[in-house]
Amino acid sequence: MTEEPSPSLLLAFNFPPHEGGIARMMGELARRYPPYSMIVSTGAYAESAASDRDFLQTIDRVPVRAERLRTVNGLVRWTHRADRLARRHRPGFTWCAELKPAAYPARWLHARYGIPYGIITYGAELLLLDQKLRRSRLKGWTGRWLLEGASVFVAISQWTAEYTRRILSEHGLARLAERVRTVPLGTDPEQFHAGVPTAAIKRAYGIEGGPWILTVARLDWHKGFDTVIRALPAVRAAHPGVRYAIAGVGACRPYLEQLVAELGLGDAVHFLGFVPESDLPALYNSADVFALASRRHDLLVEGFGIAAVEASASGLAVLAGREAGLPDAVRDGETGILVDPYDPAAVAAGLNRLLGDEPLRRRLGNAGRRAVERHFNWDRVARDFEAIEAELRAPGGRVFSPSPA
Repeated sequence: MTEEPSPSLLLAFNFPPHEGGIARMMGELARRYPPYSMIVSTGAYAESAASDRDFLQTIDRVPVRAERLRTVNGLVRWTHRADRLARRHRPGFTWCAELKPAAYPARWLHARYGIPYGIITYGAELLLLDQKLRRSRLKGWTGRWLLEGASVFVAISQWTAEYTRRILSEHGLARLAERVRTVPLGTDPEQFHAGVPTAAIKRAYGIEGGPWILTVARLDWHKGFDTVIRALPAVRAAHPGVRYAIAGVGACRPYLEQLVAELGLGDAVHFLGFVPESDLPALYNSADVFALASRRHDLLVEGFGIAAVEASASGLAVLAGREAGLPDAVRDGETGILVDPYDPAAVAAGLNRLLGDEPLRRRLGNAGRRAVERHFNWDRVARDFEAIEAELRAPGGRVFSPSPA
């Protein structure tokens, strides 16, 4: 009789119905792993019961509000819950959706039962970790303790992989650099594609007419909204009818609204606010160019740029910042163009080039769609994770025995 393979365990601080790039990625992994092969351990949300019905995996909610998992009490309860799951299901591998806090319970399971674990790295959390490791001996010790137990680090871009290796090297763990793998992210080409009807969305969000430049992102300081806005007068001098639609919410909206007023742009910039995911395919189809001029700002950075590949899947030409992980998401001259995200003049020149050349936009958009179909999609991402896990997982629970006290 063939023994059933042991499941995977996913420890995720960010998981649907929570929003954001990490939560979306974790949800897509859970959907695309073989049915009933993964146990997801995460925090509670008021609406999580409805969300959990979308998955063919076991979603185990720690009876703690998700945002409280970072507290000492939350970590203790999460670790206790993960221990119970491990005893019941005997997982062969643990994925940490984030270094902190997910690696704490993963490290415990590794020490107690020998379950190997992998940590997914993004970018911004590494900048924060680097700062903490340098400022606090205690945090430095705990950070190294979490890192040195990992069997693999999966970075979401080449830049993130290099930064992960740098962090390991600079903090005495250079021997772990060979454990760093790169798995660029993707999107769903069945959800995002060209030809989606747009009339209703244009009316609903007041974006009729055009042409339109579009950015879909949280209104965070590193996303480069201000650089695009500063570029807009030069763009409108060459293309007077062009307007800029910003979809998202966040802390820097008051600053951006003030900047629009100072530059006298009036209704040339439309703040659309929160746009539900169900509206995004039609919104991308309503635009002429997608812009994501992200750059590093303090401890914020673009680890990859999922919105850029969503735009590519929708057939849009993309202008992106030549910074951090965006060159992995946008192939310069093939699926879009990369520019200096700190320079409004460079952004304006790039936008004017795209807006003034429809054949170029069509060529870049078509190539972006092909790149998503062939590579930048969640099915390929899930296969990459499964392949890495297959190399490293504990076979059939043979290592599963409590360590001596």
